[in-house]
Amino acid sequence: MNIGEASDRSGLPAKTIRYYEDIGLIRPDRSDNGYRDYRAGDVHKLRFLHRSRSLGFSVEECRQLLALYEDKSRASADVKDIATAKLTEIDRKIRELTELRRTLEHLVHACHGNERPDCPILEELSEG
Repeated sequence: MNIGEASDRSGLPAKTIRYYEDIGLIRPDRSDNGYRDYRAGDVHKLRFLHRSRSLGFSVEECRQLLALYEDKSRASADVKDIATAKLTEIDRKIRELTELRRTLEHLVHACHGNERPDCPILEELSEG
């Protein structure tokens, strides 16, 4: 199948599919005229990558997960280690965002939001 059909079936834009090929995540066959020829297995990998990226895994983590997926002698502990590290990273980001929200919420409540020029938000930004 061509890249348009692979895009439709995988849910990924053609540009992303070409990028994944450029960095070696997928390797579609080439037809005699040089066009990419995607097989069902390629589309399956693309869906795998799409889902992995949607869960927040980096391209490199996706590469590792895809290699583990294709390795039938893999240890599930290796997969779990990658997922656990991602979960830890997500938890850290949530804590950081929660603190950012708390700070910004405090500043918003402190600002009168009227025609006066005094603004605690700008004061905080200039001090920070």
